[in-house]
Amino acid sequence: MTTADIAYELAEVNIARLKFPLDSPELKDFVDALDPVNADADAADGFVWRLQSDDGDATDIQVFGDEWLIINMSVWRDANALTAYMYQGRHREMLARRREWFERVEEAMMAMWWVPVGHRPTVAEAESRLLHLRTNGPTPYAFTLRTSFPAQGAEPVALEVPDDLGCPA
Repeated sequence: MTTADIAYELAEVNIARLKFPLDSPELKDFVDALDPVNADADAADGFVWRLQSDDGDATDIQVFGDEWLIINMSVWRDANALTAYMYQGRHREMLARRREWFERVEEAMMAMWWVPVGHRPTVAEAESRLLHLRTNGPTPYAFTLRTSFPAQGAEPVALEVPDDLGCPA
């Protein structure tokens, strides 16, 4: 079997540095929206999988050994399915309020990469992709919405992302 014979899905990770503890009044709206936003994702066209603990979200899963970082990781059919979900409905409303809840960080906090159908990425894999993106910029190994690559890693694919939403990287 060659790489051309393998079907791929799009993995994405995004992390955020909390401004306040999860149980603080300042984060109540964010925490209250987790279940509905996750339910929207689960029902979205093209959604495949998301990282979650027994509580149904990933807020208690550590990333980079930092208790102030939270992680969201999911797998989608393709970038179109992911962006269709990200930029509409409740998720878009949450994105618009992200500065209330999360620190502004200069380094890349979101990465995407292609995985073979059925693969479920680990937190260690996501950390590796983020670190690679931070060091090398977008490559087929780890890329962004603004500079993405097809599953076989050929030429970059341009994707329009609203300037007021998404990660700065």
